[in-house]
Amino acid sequence: MTAGGPELADAEYVLPLRWADDRDLPDLAAYLGRLVAWLPVTVVDGSDDERFAAHGRAFPLAVRHVRPDPHPGRNGKVAGVVTGLRLARADRVVLADDDVRYDRPTLGAVLDRLVDADVVRPQNVFDPLPWHARWDTARSLVNRAAGGDYPGTIALRRSALGPEGYDGDVLFENLELLRTARARGGVVRRADDLYVPRRPPTTAHFLGQRPRQAYDSLAQPGRYAAELAVLPVVVLAARRGPRALLALAVAACAVAEAGRRRAGGTARFPASADLLAPAWLLERGACAWLVLALRATGGARYGGSRLPRAATPLRELRARAAAERSHRAAPAPVAGPAPGRPPAPRHALETA
Repeated sequence: MTAGGPELADAEYVLPLRWADDRDLPDLAAYLGRLVAWLPVTVVDGSDDERFAAHGRAFPLAVRHVRPDPHPGRNGKVAGVVTGLRLARADRVVLADDDVRYDRPTLGAVLDRLVDADVVRPQNVFDPLPWHARWDTARSLVNRAAGGDYPGTIALRRSALGPEGYDGDVLFENLELLRTARARGGVVRRADDLYVPRRPPTTAHFLGQRPRQAYDSLAQPGRYAAELAVLPVVVLAARRGPRALLALAVAACAVAEAGRRRAGGTARFPASADLLAPAWLLERGACAWLVLALRATGGARYGGSRLPRAATPLRELRARAAAERSHRAAPAPVAGPAPGRPPAPRHALETA
């Protein structure tokens, strides 16, 4: 921290939080203690009253700790994000989940990328790396090879989303935010070479995420169709024999390795994660069929609610943004004569 305040006083860090278990509170409080020396920090906390009070006592005094404002929709995280953006004292904002752990150089680097972008997507890496985090790393590697991973943190300009924020009634809120920025004409950039550590979830939480993460694919029909095809392809390969199955496994590992080699990833991702790519694809293929049942019964569970929609199609968001621009640009109606009253004579209008 400089004599005049945080080093990055022209930016802000926003952390939406809603905990039912405080086992990680000491680690988060220590991290926030480091963060407030670098930039202002706002924690938008939707936890119950008892935990909210405990968090306020544990967090550094310099952290702004607030409740989320009401926001339409059942995804409480969106309410936290929108509240934090509304309260932010700077245009450049870093949004991050509670398990993200920036260091000072990476924080500055991701903010610097906003010079020619409205949203920047860095790459998360698990630290430490238990077995289930290694398994989930295979997902990240496949994503890096096939269009980009969706991290638990982004940097953005507040103006990227507009005054209403984004839809709070979708499951895949990260994608919804990115699409909303694009629909409004914003520039969204991948930053696959910026690696931001994140803490892995518990094993139980990881297992519970499997169907929900698969449900996100409903927002990307092409990807979802490919995931539905995984099990049929594996069954056909099994009928042909072990060599066909081995060929599929090698192909999956090759895709993951392509993602690992992208943007210096070999120094950040273990090669062993490649070997788990076939298992992860098999898991995703099975969960893709489970998603059909979830969709038919009301959607995926999230925060005590069921959310039927994964995300809004980009074309629909663009149409909304165009309608909003058209409404703003429309001239104000010209006031006419009062009902039942004849127009004033021309000379009266000219001399008024």
